[in-house]
Amino acid sequence: MPETPELRSFIMRQIRSKDTRPEMAVRRLVFGLGYRYRLHRKALPGRPDLAFIARKKAIFVNGCFWHGHACRNGERVPRTNTSYWVEKISRNRQRDAENLRGLAELGWQALTLWECELKDADALQRRIVEFLGDRRVATTPVGRDSDG
Repeated sequence: MPETPELRSFIMRQIRSKDTRPEMAVRRLVFGLGYRYRLHRKALPGRPDLAFIARKKAIFVNGCFWHGHACRNGERVPRTNTSYWVEKISRNRQRDAENLRGLAELGWQALTLWECELKDADALQRRIVEFLGDRRVATTPVGRDSDG
């Protein structure tokens, strides 16, 4: 069945920007490891998929195609409307770099996880734990002095 512009438009509308399968897999893993996070914080550059406020750390879960990852899926160029897609992905990459700079300027660290990297669960878990550190973060309760 040939693809019509209407069908392509329908397909593109079905693609989500949050709560994607890769993002949900990372969220389940991170939660299962005992870390707690906030989702899509609007106040932070790039609205990270997971934000660890007390740690000042953020995780982005990026689709290889949409963000131009250097892998088989990320380097694939659509056969139709090629110039649009090349420019679109280039803008996405530029925006991603600006968001990472913005987070760094605020004193945050960021980790980008790529869709293709999620297949190796053990390596993914090690990378997340290495990035986030100890699950127990010493924080001062709100409204209390640290002196006691």
